[in-house]
Amino acid sequence: MLIQLCTFVIQPKSAMAADTPDLKLDVKSAILIEASTGQVLFEKDADTALPPASMAKMMTEYLVMEAVKSGKIKWDDMVTTSQYAADVIGSGGLLAYKEQASVKDLFAAMSIYSANDASVALAEKIGDTEENFAKLMNEKAKQLGLSDQAHFINATGLSRADLGKYAPKELQGETLLTAKDAALIAYNIIKDHKEILEYTKITSKKFREKDKAPMINWNWMLEGNKDNVNFKKYAYPGLDGLKTGSTDDAGYCFTGTAERDGIRLISVVMGTKKEPQRFEETRKVLDYGFNNFEMKQVLTAKLEIDSLKVVNIKKGVATQVPVVTQTGVTFVAKKGATPDQFVVTASPADESKLVAPIAKGDVLGTVKVTYAGTEKTANLIAVDDVEKGSWFRLFFRAIGNFFVDMISGTKK
Repeated sequence: MLIQLCTFVIQPKSAMAADTPDLKLDVKSAILIEASTGQVLFEKDADTALPPASMAKMMTEYLVMEAVKSGKIKWDDMVTTSQYAADVIGSGGLLAYKEQASVKDLFAAMSIYSANDASVALAEKIGDTEENFAKLMNEKAKQLGLSDQAHFINATGLSRADLGKYAPKELQGETLLTAKDAALIAYNIIKDHKEILEYTKITSKKFREKDKAPMINWNWMLEGNKDNVNFKKYAYPGLDGLKTGSTDDAGYCFTGTAERDGIRLISVVMGTKKEPQRFEETRKVLDYGFNNFEMKQVLTAKLEIDSLKVVNIKKGVATQVPVVTQTGVTFVAKKGATPDQFVVTASPADESKLVAPIAKGDVLGTVKVTYAGTEKTANLIAVDDVEKGSWFRLFFRAIGNFFVDMISGTKK
């Protein structure tokens, strides 16, 4: 049997998000979600499409890690820098024309230093051209459920004007994402490629051993900066990613993620006016999340549900079988939420599936838990095997049931 797990995407409007206070953010848009479920905990104009700047590189990171996992490329593959990669403006400036570097080193440069040259080189490695790679980014955006407004024209998030003669010919417009789109990319990166955090948490690293100066991570909020004289005022406990971005059109943007006390949050702020401000506003958003929400396990695995302890079985040696939950059910809940706020209902599977033989672990029903407008389900599974009854046993059971029904009908 397939194990039916609860899969959740970012909800269009969360009841909890709707009830949040005004955090007095000086941003164009913002959102806060919980990383394991995608539950929205706070949002401000989160469906407005804006230039994301280098936050677009989160999709580049996703596709590179996907290509490595699929075997299309390897971490130790060498990449030769094209003229475009060497010429691209903005953060980076690490690579010379026809220089070679490994996929792993380029990925580190992109994730730590937001290097545009490394991003272009990786895009060309996977897509042959950056424009082909951007088409892959748009395909993945649809697969991940991003909004219709989400659009990529390159691997870096630079504007068409910034690209100059290297601007794409077939892809039109500009790179745009909503805050909700950015959060959804981050959610999927952490879900599918959590090893990304091993790169994004690095505060500084030399691109080449012979380099005099290291690449400094643009993310000032990293917990690893707590002892850094320049950034310690911004360092945030538990924060280990994810991606900054800034251009003249986008302003200063930041997708952050932090984990504390068993809960990981993902925040996005877009369009702040100054560089430090994106971190100050992110702190407000994350503080709201950690101060007001917690992970609450409502049901555990192998739990008996009072409203459906047994399920009736047809054509079996036994006529009933006990059922329990296959998996637990956990919610991101407001701190102090009471048990009565979680509504639990259970129902058996379709009768066509409740026919012997039944094997221990077969799915025989579902249990649904509803809290603050969010719904989650878990399977109910058989505790024991139920063998198919013999023709003789079933015949006499049918006769017995006939007389029981007849007597019952007579009494009525």
